Amino acid sequence: MIVKERTIPLKLEVYDALMRRITLKHPKRNIIQEEISKIKAGFKGEKAIDYYLQFLPQDNYYIFHDLRLKLYDYYFQIDTLIVTPSLLLILEIKNIAGTLHFEPMYHQLIRKINEKEEGFPDPLSQVRRHEKQLREWLISHKIPSIPIESLIIISFPSTIIHPPKYMTKLHQKICHAQHSIEKIEEISLLYRKSILSKKDINKMKRLLLKHHTPLINIPPCPFGIQKSDIHHGVQCPYCQHIPMYRKHGGWVCQHCQSSTKDAHHKAVDDYFLLIDHELTNQKLCKFLLIQSSDTATRLLISMGLPYNGSNKGRIYYRKAVFR
Repeated sequence: MIVKERTIPLKLEVYDALMRRITLKHPKRNIIQEEISKIKAGFKGEKAIDYYLQFLPQDNYYIFHDLRLKLYDYYFQIDTLIVTPSLLLILEIKNIAGTLHFEPMYHQLIRKINEKEEGFPDPLSQVRRHEKQLREWLISHKIPSIPIESLIIISFPSTIIHPPKYMTKLHQKICHAQHSIEKIEEISLLYRKSILSKKDINKMKRLLLKHHTPLINIPPCPFGIQKSDIHHGVQCPYCQHIPMYRKHGGWVCQHCQSSTKDAHHKAVDDYFLLIDHELTNQKLCKFLLIQSSDTATRLLISMGLPYNGSNKGRIYYRKAVFR
């Protein structure tokens, strides 16, 4: 049973917004596109795992995607956590093409592709760290002690995995996505004794959802891009021209003459992603290129954004998305 769905990474939303609002000739455009491609590849790999996980028994496996939990003064993030009555299983998902060699001596992952080698952080060290962090988190929330295991899943189907010369128990934690269900069931068979009651599992589900802290803000204007580089105005959803102009309670495109009622929703989201985490009536007028503060107020109220303050001192925020 999927308790928490996987959502689009915030960085991907930010970078997509940047690409919409900088010029086609901007010098950082290619760099941003490369980052978008990397994030999309990783997200695609994670979604590929989700396909296989749906075949696990619904009544015994509780699945949480994209968990971000606070331990002491820092956060740790788990790609996927599977909760069962007898075991917690952390899945670390890697979407890396080429030939992979896990180097135990120096704790690194070496990828060879197109005759070039590239080093990555060791995912085995990463999952060991996540196991320790999760164990401490459970203790701090008075959850009964339960075994924690981890599994590294390579989602790219053609990736060749080269284990080290001397296999260890740790290196048996690596598999391709298409074999993930068999591997999960194999690990589950090692832990048959039920530790968590139905009440314990329900408590853990509530705690994980309650304490999941989504990453909702990253510094505006990444890549050293200036706010002055970002085009203001409402973007046409049909031809992508910026700006549209306000007419008779809607938005009209000067380029393709199409009209729409709610194109400002995307523009307001772009503002939160790229400009500032707080929005006022005056700032909305400036960003949407509208003259009337009354119109801005109506638009803000109609969107149902969370806010603090009243009347002219009201500050609006991006809607909290369950991520």
